[in-house]
Amino acid sequence: MATLGFGQNVGQVVQTAYVVKDIRASINWWIQDAKVGPWFLLDGFTGADQRYRDEPTTADVAIAMAFAGHMMIELIQPKDKKRSVYKETIDQRGYGFHHLGIAVADPEAERAAYAKRGYHVAFSAPVPSGGTVYYMSGGAVAPGFVELIPATPGMDEMFTKYWKASLDWKGEDPIRPFG
Repeated sequence: MATLGFGQNVGQVVQTAYVVKDIRASINWWIQDAKVGPWFLLDGFTGADQRYRDEPTTADVAIAMAFAGHMMIELIQPKDKKRSVYKETIDQRGYGFHHLGIAVADPEAERAAYAKRGYHVAFSAPVPSGGTVYYMSGGAVAPGFVELIPATPGMDEMFTKYWKASLDWKGEDPIRPFG
């Protein structure tokens, strides 16, 4: 297994994600009560070629990312009422845990392997760090979705930048631009 710059290995969980009602209030909780930061915030992401349950979608979300140790924490706030994997979770269970993100070398091969175990693609979208992410659903005892995150050089560079910013972070500049 290849080790990524932020200390996790390809093939492992690298991210825990939550859907939140108010991203800034949620960031503030993580900063004040969990001492996690700094946060990298993207106020809106619709992405090109998003697909939800095999249909095109243009759902808009705000995304924030930070590291707690070697684990990335992602917060996602839906910004509209369009159908999405985020709204689906909120409608079914409310706000809270949404997915685990696993860094994968070959997203297409992993998608096929998950499909053989009864999972199916609930959402897919190209991402700025390269490749396409797949949110897989259908695992009988899965706590939420499983996101297959392409372990591209762009992903490793971005996640490592965020992780390095968390080292010895003392609360300064708590919310920074995404990217």
